[in-house]
Amino acid sequence: MSAVTFTGHLPGDRAYRRLIAGLFFAGIATFAQLYSPQAVLPLIAEEFAVPPATAALAVSTTTLGLAATVIPWSAVADRVGRVPAMAVGILIATVFGLLAPFSPDIGTLLALRLLEGVGLGAVPAIALAYLSEEVDAAHTAAAAGSYIAGTTIGGLAGRLIAGPVGDIAGWEAGVLAVAVVCALSAVAFLVLVPRARGFVALRHRSHPGPSLAHRLAENLRSRRQLALYAQGFLLMGAFVALYNYLGFALTAPPYSMPHWAVSLLFLAYLAGTVASPAAGALATRFGRFPVLMVSIVVMAAGAALTLPPSVPVILAGLLVFTAGFFAAHAVASGWAPVASVPDARAQASSLYYLGYYAGSSLFGWALGLVFVAIGWPGVAVAVVALIALAALFAALWLRAA
Repeated sequence: MSAVTFTGHLPGDRAYRRLIAGLFFAGIATFAQLYSPQAVLPLIAEEFAVPPATAALAVSTTTLGLAATVIPWSAVADRVGRVPAMAVGILIATVFGLLAPFSPDIGTLLALRLLEGVGLGAVPAIALAYLSEEVDAAHTAAAAGSYIAGTTIGGLAGRLIAGPVGDIAGWEAGVLAVAVVCALSAVAFLVLVPRARGFVALRHRSHPGPSLAHRLAENLRSRRQLALYAQGFLLMGAFVALYNYLGFALTAPPYSMPHWAVSLLFLAYLAGTVASPAAGALATRFGRFPVLMVSIVVMAAGAALTLPPSVPVILAGLLVFTAGFFAAHAVASGWAPVASVPDARAQASSLYYLGYYAGSSLFGWALGLVFVAIGWPGVAVAVVALIALAALFAALWLRAA
């Protein structure tokens, strides 16, 4: 069937199930290794005798490498095809992920994590564009929510494996264990994911279509797209900063929680696993804008609940915050490629993730300086401010969309 007549897989189709399952394993292979050091940041800081903000670069350099390469990966995907490009990226990331735990110093670790991020950029750059082309248009929001739910499982698995293993055998063993899981997940992705039927690679076309610069410009001229990119930049920056430094706050007095217990905080990701598909389904029913705004408000409320000096209240706030974030991310990330012109969908998704991981890199590091200067209350207030700014952009430029 040609790309012209193919209208997309429907829920219940065998190919639809394989697509969701394949992207689920791609999410594990990507997001487990992307954030696995986050669960052992205090151990990395202790091992290399560096401050929290420097240790956090083990996450930020990877997200920086990812952010810098999502647009090049989208161009590669347009040229050679969606699935081959994702496969190459995952394999590159897995190789560097297996090497990183053997780093003799912080400089080597950061260099390898940067290169790992270069490979990891392929899946976020391409997955949602691939999904929007392969799934029937009426079901893309729900399918995007299911994909985002899979990424939460990956992020949770990476942290839950790295944290307890790292507490017992050192951060190196924790990160290495995650890298092995990611290698197995990469194999599962390669076996399961169906070939693209809704997109023809440029190398197989008689006419190449618009240039990369034109496709990028199509999206950057749209206020709606810019508002969606702002959601990724600000909300993801707030999310990573909170998770980066809450562990430092809880392992210090007056809480003095052990590292293994702090790593269990990442079980809050399960709230995102539930919230993501729910948000996608609600967006299909009620529209994307109202669901996005409610999700942002929920996220801000959760961040505010981490301010009282009570562990039960902080944990409740973390659950609420995480659910709100992943609901908002599921709506915004799935909206960007759908709202773009067809030939620029991969670039729309890539620009969203450029903002998303740029925010992760910038605020994931910068709020460490706030943490050292002011402590946890300063980080929590800064996180709420970032969320409020995201809500402002959404209200101004997405209300009429």
